Amino acid sequence: MLTKEEMEEFKVKLLERRARIEKNLSGTTSELEGMRSLELNDEGDYAAASAGSMVDSAILEQQRKELAEIDLALDKIKNGTYGICEMCEEPIGKARLEVKNFARFCITCREINEKEQ
Repeated sequence: MLTKEEMEEFKVKLLERRARIEKNLSGTTSELEGMRSLELNDEGDYAAASAGSMVDSAILEQQRKELAEIDLALDKIKNGTYGICEMCEEPIGKARLEVKNFARFCITCREINEKEQ
């Protein structure tokens, strides 16, 4: 189990990451809107802008998913269930949480979950 101090450390890391993602999302969204208003001179310009925009959209989607995971982890900290695997209800190793602060599963259950999907 995580100590109160460790929980607090993870909470700070999660809040910092959330702030960074929100800043990225607002910056990328205004960039995309700016690109839409550009005059594209030919099909090549349009193709380049479209490809870039698809990549940006995929990144935005990934960041939105991560934001949802972070919010879930912050709720778990509030409820005292942070660091507990959602499948087996065993503690998630601190090393795993260090790598992925919003991990929902221990390593074993994560592998099972990924195989099922």
